[in-house]
This record gives sequence, structure tokens and C-alpha cells, in this order.
Amino acid sequence: MFFKREGFPEEDELVLCTVIKVQYHSVTCRLDEYGKNGMIHISEVSPGRIRNIRDYVVEGKRIVCKVLRINKEKGYIDLSLRRVNEAQRRLKMEEIKQEQKAEKIIEQLATDEGVTPKELYDKIAPSILSEYGHLHKAFIDVVENGATLTKLVGKELGEKLEHIVKEKIKPKSVVIEADAKLSTPAEGGADLIIDVLTQSEKAVPGLEIKYRGAGTWHYRIEAKDFKTAEKLLKDATAPLSQLEKQEGTVTITRSK
Repeated sequence: MFFKREGFPEEDELVLCTVIKVQYHSVTCRLDEYGKNGMIHISEVSPGRIRNIRDYVVEGKRIVCKVLRINKEKGYIDLSLRRVNEAQRRLKMEEIKQEQKAEKIIEQLATDEGVTPKELYDKIAPSILSEYGHLHKAFIDVVENGATLTKLVGKELGEKLEHIVKEKIKPKSVVIEADAKLSTPAEGGADLIIDVLTQSEKAVPGLEIKYRGAGTWHYRIEAKDFKTAEKLLKDATAPLSQLEKQEGTVTITRSK
């Protein structure tokens, strides 16, 4: 992983560490993002009494720690393992995972350009990191908001990078589903139901409608966020009100 931060971390910051030395009363770790060493006192490894510290950490293990104290003059960084809950650990590991995926995109562009990944990273990453903090945040901005990187890395490289980003990263989306039970005693009721379902499909491009049997139709909508999806579902089911005008019944149930 190429990603490195300058200077020292902030107090209370979550950092990814690699255990490099385990002693009876402490653990020495390498802060992977900062290239500096930190120390975990045995009291900060786990709550309660610890009989064998190696039951919790061993050399080479990667762990997520919280920064407790920093002494920049002496270069000391005190860390805690026990103050990081599972949700925080997962979030930090996911952040690292996404950054590694972003670096794979840099590697692909480097291959296309005939340079080493490290050379290209050192050339374009600093300006992106100064603006976004992480490569993957910049790439998500490109995919979801149409942001451009040309001002940060130059027109030619920026356009090539954006092209690969859009190929490799797909926008996040949400899915909502609902069942519509339809019936009408009107003459030609089946044709009327087909007609309103067709209107639903025309009202919302990309809408999926499947018959589930017993007069029930399943609606599936995918959108960039729940607010948009809810509006699309409302638009999609609006034509069904025509059945009620023909003394029909419409029962819509949201799927869980």
C-alpha cells in the first residue's frame, strides 16, 4: 500500500497498526499510515486481567488502535486496542480496503502509461490527497457527482484516470420493493390491469414488474438514494388508481 500520511496522528484518531514486538507489559506497533512506532500498555490491550498478552496480539498481526497521547518532541505515541469497538474496527478496515482498491486503479493507469505504480502514485496522489484526504473519496466523487480530476492531475492523465475509475467503480444504489394486489370486476378487467401496469413501466424507466400469482404484482425500483426511490415508487403506482375508478381494488404492501 502506497498511502502514507505526513506528521503525527491526532489524539482519538483510529489508526491501522502492525504488531512488531510483544513484551510482558507492552506491545510495540508500527502505524502503517504514518510510518511511526507506537506503544500499547498492557492495560490498554483488553479490559480485565490479562494472563497472557499473546492471547490477544502476536508479531505481524494487523490491528486497529485509538491514539491516546502524543509527545511529538520525544516521538512517543500511546495507543489503545481495548478502546476500539467492533463497529469502529470494521469501519477503519473498510476504509483501508477501499484505499487499496483505489491504488489498484492507479496501478492500471501506470501500466497503460509505461511507468511504475509508485512513480505514478507519487506524481498524482499528493494533489488528490490534499483535496480529498483519500483516493477512494475522490474516485467516488467522480462516479457519483461527476467531479473532474483534471485540475488536480492535468488534463491528459485526469481524463484517462476518470475513464478507468468509471469502469471500475459503480455508483451505490438502493432498492425498494412493493407488492400490488390488483382486481377489478369491470368488463375487460384483465386488459385494464395490463394497461395500468404498462403505464407504470412508462412512468418509471428501469422499473421491474413481475407477476407473483393470485393477482399480485411485484414492483422493484433501484435508485441512488431512498428519497429518490420512494418518489419513483409513488410515480410507478400512481396509474393503479385507475382501477379503483372502475370499482376495482388496489392493495399495496411494501416488501421487507
